[in-house]
Amino acid sequence: MIIRISLLLVLASLPVFLLVELLSWLAVSGLPGALTMLGAAMLLSAFTVLIIAGLLGVVKITARSVLDYFSAKQRVQRRLWFRQARQDQVKRLFYFKTKQIKYFNELSRERLLKLNNRKHIRLLSKAIDKDLLSNKTKLPETTYRQLQQDNARHRNRQDIEALLKLQQQISDLV
Repeated sequence: MIIRISLLLVLASLPVFLLVELLSWLAVSGLPGALTMLGAAMLLSAFTVLIIAGLLGVVKITARSVLDYFSAKQRVQRRLWFRQARQDQVKRLFYFKTKQIKYFNELSRERLLKLNNRKHIRLLSKAIDKDLLSNKTKLPETTYRQLQQDNARHRNRQDIEALLKLQQQISDLV
């Protein structure tokens, strides 16, 4: 509506300026100056109305946006988005915490397994030493020393299978 008024003012000022030109050509004095002022005022009014319409439009759009932003529907939508984002964040946190716990449990299990293997290797080596010591008189000296060296070497290498074979070998010799 306001734009139509502005457009009509611009269109109405055009005949006024044409009339000013015609009166200037006819050499009428005084009237062309007043009509020029009237045409200029009409154009200025048209542009003023356009500017006011633009400002009113901006204010209207801003007010609608603010009212829409604070509306109950938008608040509920924002809460829903917040809850969904929070839930996704908790799911990701749970996933990574689970992964971290599994990782640390696996490290701990491997560490305990190594310690347990070392303990069993040490106990098996001591049992072999006892068997050798108890059977020292039954074995030749070179065989006894060789078996002791094998025991020490396999113990240092942490080779449990070789220690078991050595224990079996000692049992077979005696």
